[in-house]
Amino acid sequence: MNIQTPKVIRAGEARCDAPTVQEILDRDTRPIPPVLRKQSYTYVGSDDIPAERYFSRDWHDLEVERVWKKVWQMACREEEIPEVGDHVVYDVVGMSFLVVRSAPGEIKAFVNACLHRGRKLRTEDGAVASFRCPYHGWTWDVTGALTEIPCRWDFPHIDAENGRLPEARVGTWGGFVFINPDPDCEPLDAYLGELPEHFRRWRLEDCYKAVHVKKRMPANWKVCAEAFIESYHVIDTHPQIMPHTADANTQYDNYEGQHFNRMITPMGVPSPHLDECSGQQTVDAMVNTAGRQVGAVGTLSLPGDQTARAFMAEVARQRCAALTGIAYDDASDSEMLDAIQYFVFPNFFPWGGFSPNIIYRFRPDGNDPESAIVEIMILHRFDPSKPRPMPVPVHELRDDQVWADAAELGGLGAVFDQDMSNIPFVQEGLHATTVGKNAVSLGNYQESRIRDLHRNLERYTQHA
Repeated sequence: MNIQTPKVIRAGEARCDAPTVQEILDRDTRPIPPVLRKQSYTYVGSDDIPAERYFSRDWHDLEVERVWKKVWQMACREEEIPEVGDHVVYDVVGMSFLVVRSAPGEIKAFVNACLHRGRKLRTEDGAVASFRCPYHGWTWDVTGALTEIPCRWDFPHIDAENGRLPEARVGTWGGFVFINPDPDCEPLDAYLGELPEHFRRWRLEDCYKAVHVKKRMPANWKVCAEAFIESYHVIDTHPQIMPHTADANTQYDNYEGQHFNRMITPMGVPSPHLDECSGQQTVDAMVNTAGRQVGAVGTLSLPGDQTARAFMAEVARQRCAALTGIAYDDASDSEMLDAIQYFVFPNFFPWGGFSPNIIYRFRPDGNDPESAIVEIMILHRFDPSKPRPMPVPVHELRDDQVWADAAELGGLGAVFDQDMSNIPFVQEGLHATTVGKNAVSLGNYQESRIRDLHRNLERYTQHA
């Protein structure tokens, strides 16, 4: 009798019985850049996540003191503040900063509060020659130097040194401006680690901000962020994209000692959850629901000698070339189609590749542990022979609006609304778990980026 020994799969090693990302890349029509060939997954345990992390005031306060006051966080794009005096107001957990072009080639971030009585100096983005407090008229120039105190004779104790606006640390990468409230923090390049090398080919600094939509959501910032860092939810939340989204095939990468992780979700390939799906069905679904890659191009017929993935990658190359004046002949199918999404702890989600690059940002809404600010940006490339287009202003949606109301999101608006429809009920359900197991259970692989987020949280909160 031939008795076969059952295959033993160690914890964290189970994978969907479908072609892997690397096997899909093997069939692409162009050479694959080495960064997409790298795989890095480390099993970090199967422990549950305590539910209190999503609503506890004590946990929120711990995050404020040991995370938000200590880490690098994306504040704006450089092209939003091109001229001296241009500034963006960045608020998080009760802190407020003025991110300002203080001189040609120089950006500073000042605490956005008058040193006299604490009034906010600015409540919105703009351009000024100086920061004058609307309350009593104390004034600072754009380098942070105090230039005017009405009735100066009454403040002999305020001098040039103690009258300067306090600063946060500032760094730039990829056309983004980052700030860190901690004066003793590590440099930004050390914090980002290997991330710039991943994006060297895609050069986000050569893009401009073409879309920026913002909305408050009634949930903890982590509930919102975690909805976007796995593809496990596609089968029930986004069934319409399954004909062109290989959801369960997604490759998840985490990096020991780094502040970022990644997933690669193949597009132009049907979900392994579907029993049957023709190439034409994949093309039709991609044209009608993808939004990001090919937009409104009408009906497309799949040639009989091509796969849906190869065909749609070429459509994307031609469309992007027409829009930008840049040739994408050597861009891989993956770089034109796939969701190559990175997460830089705690609030920054840049997408790689050459299709319009989506950027997510999530942060607490003030000091409310059960409210978050969610932002979706889209970066476009542009004809390098022409001036850089101006970045769009922020489109802030009202509480009663949906993401599809932001027409600039195109077909993505409806997809984001599907994501957001879960979020309030997740927040409510987390409270309900307190009469049960009082915890969240995660998959070992498909939700490993969520585990990595919490690993970084613990890295900061457990060490003062």
